[in-house]
Amino acid sequence: MRTLGIPTAAVVVVVATLAGGMLGRSVSATDDRINERHRMFTAALAAVEHDFVVELDSEDLVYGAIDGMLHTLDPHSSFFDPRSYAQMRERQEGVYYGLGLSIVVVNGDITVTNLFEGSPAYRAGIRRGDVIAIIKGESAKGWTADQAVKELRGAKGTTVDISIRRLDTLIPLTVGRDEINITTVRTAFMIEPGTGYIRLQDFSETTDRELGEALTKLRGEGLKRLVLDLRDNPGGPLTQAIAVSNRFLTRGQMIVYTRGRVIPDEDFLAVEQGDVATPLIVLVNRNSASASEIVAGAMQDHDRGLVIGEATFGKALVQSVYRISNGAGLALTTGRYHTPSGRMIQRPWDGTFDEYLNYSQRDQPEIREHADDELKLTDAGRKVYGGGGIEPDRFKAGPVEGFNPARFSRQILARGFFVGFAERFTAEGDTRPASSGAAIHEVARGFAVTEAMLVEFATYLADRHLTVDAAALSADATFVRAMIHYEVDLDLFGVEEARRNLSKVDPQTQFALTFFDEAQRLIATKTTTAAPGKTGKTP
Repeated sequence: MRTLGIPTAAVVVVVATLAGGMLGRSVSATDDRINERHRMFTAALAAVEHDFVVELDSEDLVYGAIDGMLHTLDPHSSFFDPRSYAQMRERQEGVYYGLGLSIVVVNGDITVTNLFEGSPAYRAGIRRGDVIAIIKGESAKGWTADQAVKELRGAKGTTVDISIRRLDTLIPLTVGRDEINITTVRTAFMIEPGTGYIRLQDFSETTDRELGEALTKLRGEGLKRLVLDLRDNPGGPLTQAIAVSNRFLTRGQMIVYTRGRVIPDEDFLAVEQGDVATPLIVLVNRNSASASEIVAGAMQDHDRGLVIGEATFGKALVQSVYRISNGAGLALTTGRYHTPSGRMIQRPWDGTFDEYLNYSQRDQPEIREHADDELKLTDAGRKVYGGGGIEPDRFKAGPVEGFNPARFSRQILARGFFVGFAERFTAEGDTRPASSGAAIHEVARGFAVTEAMLVEFATYLADRHLTVDAAALSADATFVRAMIHYEVDLDLFGVEEARRNLSKVDPQTQFALTFFDEAQRLIATKTTTAAPGKTGKTP
C-alpha cells in the first residue's frame, strides 16, 4: 500500500523472474554483488556475536543494522521490530482489543499518556498521568511497556485487576476488556451558527467514512460553512488523503500525482462529484504533514478552500511498507508526490537530518523567499509556491493549539504539568470508579479557571522544583488558562467539550473565522479551466 506520513500497511511485492541474453547476465551480476555483500555482513555479524566483550542478542544486532542502513537514505525510511509493526497496523486499521489507553515508562513507572473516549479505561475513570502501579497483584515498577501491554490486553469480555496511583493515592480497579476503535475524526460540532468545525487528527483506513458521518451530522445541524482542522496531523494512507480531498472537488479534478524510480507514475483524480459549494477553510500548522498536505494543497490549487495558519512540515515522500520476516517490517521511500499545480512539497534535508527534523521547533517568517522555478499558479491564477510545505493563504503563527506561547509556557506543556494539574479536578456527579481519586476541585461543564486556580498552578509548578517565571506566566495568562481548561475538559467531559471551549480562545481558529467571505469569493469566482498537473507533469 502506498503510504504517507506515519507508514501504514504491508504491500505485496511481486518479483519477476527474468532469464536469457544480456538482461539475464545483468541480473546474474547483480545477484553476485548482493551475495558478496551478504557474505560480508554475515561475517561481521559472526565476529561481533563470537568475540565482542559481552554476549549480545543477535536479533538486536540485525535489527540495529537494518535500521542504521535505512537511516542513511532519508529521514523517513525506517525499520519496525515486530511490536512496532503490530502497533503501526493497529493505528492504521483503527481497532484492537484491550483497555483503550496508551502507556509509556517514566522513571520505571507504567504511566498513562492517552485514553480513548468511551473505552473501558475511560469508563473506569483512569486519567492521563496515572501510574499503573499493580497489575494482576504484582508491582509493575520496573516493567517494560511490552510486559505491561501483554498483561493488560486480552480477549473481549475478560477483565484485569489493576491498581493506579494518582497523587500518592492508590486506587484498585477491575477493568473489562473490549474492542477499541481508534477514531481519526476526533470531534465535529457547530462552532457558531451555520459554521461547522471538524478536527481530523490523523489518517487511517476509516478516515473517509468517519468524515462522511461527521459531515452528515453537521448538515443536519444547519451547516453552511466549514472549518477543516488539519493542525498537527502527521498523515497516513494515500488512499484516504485522496478520498478526503474528493469530498470537496469536482469529478475529474486532479488531487495529487506521484513520481518515483520503480513505482508507476500515477495521477489521482476525483472520481466522484464532491461538495463544491460550501465555503471551506483549512487550518494547518508546522506539524501538518504528508496526507494533510495533499488535502491542503489540492484545496488551494483548485481554489476550493482558503488555507490558514502556518507553512506545513513539507513531507512529500511516498513510502511502501514491507513485512520482511518474523513480524518485522520496513518503510522504504519509493516516490514523491506533487500537488495539482506541480508543486513539489518535500523540503530538502541536511546530511544528518537535524535541521529537517527540528523544523517544527523553529518559528516561521510570515513571508519566505523563493526561487523563480518554485512559482506555480492555481486554477484561478493565484500564486503559490513549492519548495517546502504548503504555505497558507493567510499566515497566523500558532504552533501550540493555535497559540504562540513564550518559552517558559512551552516548557510547562512539554513536561506534562498541565496534564498533572488536571488530576486535581473531578466532575460534579461523576460516578466512574476512579474519577474522584485525590481530587481537590469539583467542577461542572463550562467552569471558569479562576485567579485562585492560577495561583495554585504556580505553587504546583514550584512544588515540582520548577523555577516559576511569574512575568512569563502573566504574559501567557490566556494560554495558561486555556490549557488548564482544555486538559480538565479532556479528562472529565470528553474531547468535543474540550475542543469546543478551546476554539473560543484559540487565536488561529478565531482568526480563520474572519475569512469566510474570502473563502466564499474563491468558490464563486474560480475558473473552470482544466486542473494544473492533470496532463501528468514530471518533477
